[in-house]
Amino acid sequence: MAQKKGHRSLSSDDPEELARVPLQAVLLADSFATKFRPITLERPKVLLPLVNAPMIDYTLAWLESVGVEEAFVFCCAHSQQVKDYLNKSQWMKQPGTFTVQPIESHDSISAGDALRVIYNLGVICGDFVLVSGDTISNMSLKEALQEHKERRKKDPLAVMTMVIKHSKPSSLTHQTRLGNDEILMAIDPDTKELLYYEDKTDQSQRFITLDKMLLASTPTLHLHNDKQDCYIDICSPEVLSLFTDNFDYQHLRRHFVKGLLVDDLMGYKIFTHEIHSSYAARIDNFRSYDTISKDIIQRWTYPMVPDVQYFGNCSQMKLDRLGIYKAPEVDQSRTAQIRAFSLIGNGTAIGDHSVISNSVIGQSCTIGRNVSIQGSYIWDNVIIEDDCKLSHALVCDGVHLRAGVVLEPGVILSFKVEVGQKIVIPAYSKVSLLPQPSKQDSDEELEYADANSGVVESPSITSIANTRNVDPVPDSPDAEHSDTSEVGISGVGYIWSTTEGGHEEEWRHSIAPIPAEKLMEFCLSAHTDLGVSNQDVNSLPASGELQLDSESTGFDDGEDYKDSADFEKEVEATFQRVLAGVNPENVILEINSLRLSYDMSHADCAGSLFYSIMKSALSAPFSSNLSFGNLI
Repeated sequence: MAQKKGHRSLSSDDPEELARVPLQAVLLADSFATKFRPITLERPKVLLPLVNAPMIDYTLAWLESVGVEEAFVFCCAHSQQVKDYLNKSQWMKQPGTFTVQPIESHDSISAGDALRVIYNLGVICGDFVLVSGDTISNMSLKEALQEHKERRKKDPLAVMTMVIKHSKPSSLTHQTRLGNDEILMAIDPDTKELLYYEDKTDQSQRFITLDKMLLASTPTLHLHNDKQDCYIDICSPEVLSLFTDNFDYQHLRRHFVKGLLVDDLMGYKIFTHEIHSSYAARIDNFRSYDTISKDIIQRWTYPMVPDVQYFGNCSQMKLDRLGIYKAPEVDQSRTAQIRAFSLIGNGTAIGDHSVISNSVIGQSCTIGRNVSIQGSYIWDNVIIEDDCKLSHALVCDGVHLRAGVVLEPGVILSFKVEVGQKIVIPAYSKVSLLPQPSKQDSDEELEYADANSGVVESPSITSIANTRNVDPVPDSPDAEHSDTSEVGISGVGYIWSTTEGGHEEEWRHSIAPIPAEKLMEFCLSAHTDLGVSNQDVNSLPASGELQLDSESTGFDDGEDYKDSADFEKEVEATFQRVLAGVNPENVILEINSLRLSYDMSHADCAGSLFYSIMKSALSAPFSSNLSFGNLI
């Protein structure tokens, strides 16, 4: 169906119309990650509310504003929910040049698989915009598109243009870095070609390792750790075929981008386009969710702001002084206070002496008396009884907090969780009606992984009351009719245990501000590492030159040498299978896979293979008639 629509746009007798290719976009409605669990076990990430509007609406509104005519929304996890939402939304009903077509797949477990499905459908006619459904931007694509097309005319190997922007250099000391991984890029200052990309840099490591061949082949390059990847890419159709030809390309950055940068055989190139005055960011985790929400309320994303009707499902918001947004039908007590940079949704009631500051409240919420809400996100149909205190927490639809509940910083309450009276939920806790899956994906893939395959024995909210010796007996008459065998006298929900990184990752990626003691630890660690680094620098020769047998610039901790040694052993073992009679073509595929998995170059493969051949030749008897030359 989508393919017919694409061909219909080219059906004309006018030669100029026939030569014109509509601007298309591929929107990935699945992040293929687990960072928003437990929430995304029940609802897809792109449908989660961002300042009371689904994330995908921001992305589709931006695509329409930049002139995209056909947007293909790739759905995988909770695909039916995404399709149902799109069918009911204005995007599928509005007349005009902007059309939205869902594409569903249940077999894709990565972005690479998604692009392979798109390629097989044959819906892409020319250059297209690749973006995820959790991207918020107000940039114009005109300049970036023009640069991309001009490069393509001069160099057909220029297959991608990545949009980047300036960012502050440290994700810890500057909390506006969105909590993402520290990204390191090497860019040619003249051509803007991307030469090196690393999105998993170690915060404690003060040196990087670059191949000398990169420096030898490039007269000048600029190293940046102050650039933010916006995850907005302008791609040529060859990108889809490259994913189809390389099934080990799964992740867009760690596999595809880095794979192309080290591939000397094909010679494909990636370029960058930096924006300066526009806004573009991706919601990668809870900290970036918090940061982008604040940016929207403070109007950095204009016209993507709550009081502008850029898509039809938003209720009319009124902007007051101090950045306070209120829907028309809000029942606010005279003694209740709504402070700066807050948003209150339609149908919400706020009781006496309650204080809301720097927070977003959804629709049809009931907030009792003497409630304090600071830096938090309350979604729709939430009931918060008297004397509750919420600080930098996220509360999903249908949650019920009984009187006296305290949510410490970083708490996540998933859908329809109930918390009993005077219960204190510890910082960074995640509570859900669904038990925690026992199988976690180390590669952060499979957002929709089966939660029923096994569960972790998670404590219930009742256990918190017992361990803290709090009397949880409710005064509400509704509690008398509840089934205590299922609900418990304290509430409903499982408390998820922390991941392998423990609270180390929780506080980094939480919506709560980074604790002062953690910032102090980081600063002290950085100062100590800098002292050690200076000692290493002082141990260099007076000329400052590296030793002649050094294979890299800078210093490392030996991990690169260990990876190189492991790579050589793997190549040698693979080569031995040729001597045992295995088809050489299969062995070549294995060696190419090893090259990509160890992030090695073709020269590394040739060197390791030559070493294996010579080693086998030395170990073979002199009377042997085996010819190693035929195996090269």
